[in-house]
Amino acid sequence: MDKMLSVAARIGRVRMTRHFGQICAIQAGLIWAEGLSWYASLGDRVLFSMRSGECLAGEIVSLQAERVAILPEGAMDGLSIGMRVELIFAPSLAPANSWIGRIIDPFGQPLDGRPLLAGGDERGFRPPPPPAAGRNRLGGRLDTGLAVFDTLLPLVRGQRMGLFAGSGVGKSTLLSSLARGVSADVVVIGLIGERGRELREFVEEVLGEEGMARSVVIAATSDQSPLTRRRCAWAAMTVAEHFRDQGKHVLFLADSITRFAEAHREIALAAGESPSYRGFPPSTSQMIMSLAERSGPGPVGSGDITAIFSVLVAGSDMEEPVADILRGVLDGHVVLDRAIAERGRFPAVDVLRSVSRSLPQAASAHENALIARARSLLGTYAESELMIRAGLYAPGSDARLDEAVRIFPGLDTFFTRKSPNAKQSFAQLAEVLGPVSARPG
Repeated sequence: MDKMLSVAARIGRVRMTRHFGQICAIQAGLIWAEGLSWYASLGDRVLFSMRSGECLAGEIVSLQAERVAILPEGAMDGLSIGMRVELIFAPSLAPANSWIGRIIDPFGQPLDGRPLLAGGDERGFRPPPPPAAGRNRLGGRLDTGLAVFDTLLPLVRGQRMGLFAGSGVGKSTLLSSLARGVSADVVVIGLIGERGRELREFVEEVLGEEGMARSVVIAATSDQSPLTRRRCAWAAMTVAEHFRDQGKHVLFLADSITRFAEAHREIALAAGESPSYRGFPPSTSQMIMSLAERSGPGPVGSGDITAIFSVLVAGSDMEEPVADILRGVLDGHVVLDRAIAERGRFPAVDVLRSVSRSLPQAASAHENALIARARSLLGTYAESELMIRAGLYAPGSDARLDEAVRIFPGLDTFFTRKSPNAKQSFAQLAEVLGPVSARPG
């Protein structure tokens, strides 16, 4: 059946007419072509026929009355004035259920060396999000396999979380743990601008057979054009929407939104948009927010997309533009701290700087009391940590601090534990904290 759908889809994509233009100028990384202005639209793709017989693709990023500006998807070596340009219009994607367990590129082509069948329905890369008034509400709490997320930072169905971390702090490892541990029907992973050598390692060793068996990986490596890297995030979300519309619960992981934003910055600046704060153009906010809004609870009667967006923060600067934009539209954020990672604790979650906006609804009164007590003790310890490490702390001078010092090692160890389920994790947290009662209101 899938093969029949694929053949029908290919036949349906055959173009009855073809439009051609020619290169009239090459300047500052852009290619200008004439003869296409009355047929082309922003975002359409084109093909250049090289003298070597190879083809170079590009995307239209600016339109004028007599010519169009094209940003190429590869090196421009070999292009010349007068060379033919073919318009192939806006690209689309046709996801299929058979894509589960596969690695593909942002245009739906296989990267794992095996044939890949397209689905029967084509989808655009940038559809609107579900109507705001017709979406499902957030669902129940999800087991994640990690104690810190099953207790203090709960994840619920349809929630959108941000994962903020510097390089080398364990971000990819944490994402792979969530890909294996979070209960979902399908996992869609967008690897945006990843190092090429890490793709196979991530799939085979970090994600593993267990994780890959229910996953679709969409990858664009760091050497590819900004057009391809930006489209990687859109393609991954389009695949997630395909499964969501079948009523499935989809876990969407994007690594990273920072590279998505940087790719958009390159494209926007090349197209003539003015730079703003730290070089990011004003359209960056809308680009990030529109991607995030496509995830979350689906329309009534469909499934949901639970999304985790990673952000690379330089020097742990949580106020940098991408982190600041994304944090404002998400349902919580998790901060990974380098100092915690350097002392060997994984996941290196800074609990005090992290928050899940699914609380307090995602937990019972007793569980919320445990969470409040744990946060209070962590805050007390953090306020005096320098004094404690310097040997200036005198036991008995502050009963609250005495309790925090006593319990901190147990809490720190608890955050590293695997979790069979949330109920057992809360029972273990209660053992660490000691007796606590829920306070009404």
